[in-house]
Amino acid sequence: MIRNYFKTFMFTAFAMTSVVQFAEAQLPIFDSHVHLHNGEESLQEFEAQVKAAKLDVAGIGAMWFGGANQALAGKPKQITAGNDGIIALAGNHPTVMPIGTVHPYDGRAAIKELERIAAKGIKVLKIHPHTQKFDPDDARVLKLVQRAGELGVIVLMDNANILPGDSEKLFNLALNAPNTKFIFAHLGGLNFRFWNILKPIRTAENLFGENINFDISAMVEVLAGSPVEAEFVWTIRNVGVEHVLLGSDYPQYSLEQNFRALERLPLTEDEKAKIRYKNASVLFGLK
Repeated sequence: MIRNYFKTFMFTAFAMTSVVQFAEAQLPIFDSHVHLHNGEESLQEFEAQVKAAKLDVAGIGAMWFGGANQALAGKPKQITAGNDGIIALAGNHPTVMPIGTVHPYDGRAAIKELERIAAKGIKVLKIHPHTQKFDPDDARVLKLVQRAGELGVIVLMDNANILPGDSEKLFNLALNAPNTKFIFAHLGGLNFRFWNILKPIRTAENLFGENINFDISAMVEVLAGSPVEAEFVWTIRNVGVEHVLLGSDYPQYSLEQNFRALERLPLTEDEKAKIRYKNASVLFGLK
């Protein structure tokens, strides 16, 4: 009788675990890094790719600038128009979370535009040191990101290590703006190993504010199956799986490429579920 009870208990526990794992596997995807250079046309192309790949996408973080449209300094009217365009597009597509931009070197005009778009519901500000040609060490950048933190706006910055000292400068920026939440895109590119510094930094009292997040757009496709795949997974765990988001970097890479690459990584199903959707849900306050 005891043996039968034990068997029943073990079967029930196994069945419940299987149900939980199945439910995790069915979680939708949030793509946190999508460039819609041509607005509605780009969105339709993205959605066609997703449909063809049979992916369940709950939403996307969409930005308008990039490619030939760099949102350079001294062009505040162009930046305002671009921000209004992505906000309007999101108004017609509930799955689109609009991401705005400004140029830090526009000074007070940049701050005013940040305040304006925050009032319109923008949750994320994307700024790109390489394409927008600014130095993250500049005092105007710090002032901008600190104001973003006061407004509750998350700052998304490129971290592909295209520029010398990229990760080091972003790390110091985050330390100097502890009340601002950051997402560093591409998790350091091929210099991802730098970010393992976060594990020992967490042991330093009153230094690190746990305000750094990452997306693994593009790089997960590059590094899955590579000779350094194990180190990449090690880095994801050292920075904290709960701080890592899935993104595509569309149109340079498709969401399917990034999703399939994530699935190939030797992470647990729970870790993958967090990266696919759960972490974005918490960070962006998704419904």
